[in-house]
Amino acid sequence: MRYRHQLLVMLASFSVLGACKKEGPDPFAPMLVVRITVDSTQERLGNAGTPSALPAGHAAQHPQFNRISAHYLELAPNAGTLLGTGAIVYHAPETTAGGSNAIDFARSSVVKPGEVFLQVPLSSITPGDYEWVRLSVSYQNYDVVFYYNNMPITGTIASFVGYNTYIRTLLLKNQSVAVNANKLQGFWGIETPFSVTTGQAPPGATTVPNPLFATSPIPQGSCVVTGKFAQALNITGNETADVNITLSLSGNNSFEWIDTNSNGLWDIDTSGAEQVVDMGLRGLIPQRN
Repeated sequence: MRYRHQLLVMLASFSVLGACKKEGPDPFAPMLVVRITVDSTQERLGNAGTPSALPAGHAAQHPQFNRISAHYLELAPNAGTLLGTGAIVYHAPETTAGGSNAIDFARSSVVKPGEVFLQVPLSSITPGDYEWVRLSVSYQNYDVVFYYNNMPITGTIASFVGYNTYIRTLLLKNQSVAVNANKLQGFWGIETPFSVTTGQAPPGATTVPNPLFATSPIPQGSCVVTGKFAQALNITGNETADVNITLSLSGNNSFEWIDTNSNGLWDIDTSGAEQVVDMGLRGLIPQRN
């Protein structure tokens, strides 16, 4: 009888625990799975989303991307959808630790190109057809080649292109820099075999392609790159499997400088470096996989 009593007490306890258990997200629910890639063969666009050639006296190279992050992702039904009125799929954590509101870099999702950047339940997205994607790129980490005494050397650049980012510590490749401050779009650092240097590009120097600039402008100083699906992304609300999309960014000559000696190389000597004028990505092509 004693064992029967203990069994009844255990069963009652399990019943109470079961009644108090809160339901969480369904781990088997279909998701929108988002990957970000960078393609140096993709067309090079300007701010208006049209093809853009290098200006006379400038040179550029295709950076080799190591890591990338984004701050905001929105699906827009059509070309007339104003920024912020589409389906906002993702908005990264922000903070006022540096004063004004800023992206919290320490809590940002930073991934290698091609890795899964984001998974969102499809049930959280309003059903409909979405023709356009707006992706606010916030951080880029890539390798570039510069020439010192006519010798090619690889350096690693961390480039912040979000509207405003609070950075505690910045790891470039092997070395870190303490920042502990807000930094506007255009803040960058470079690690070379000789040193670590940081700098700030002037306002408006970062290219942000937006083919919808006439009908749906973006705020100055943001990096909301806009691209169109070849065929509208249809979300029915009745999906039973994941929907995978890839957001392919153009890295075609996206690292650009003033080529003072017209040799097509980024030259650095004891007097300094040829002036870098743009680190912005050069277009977006979204596609369903």
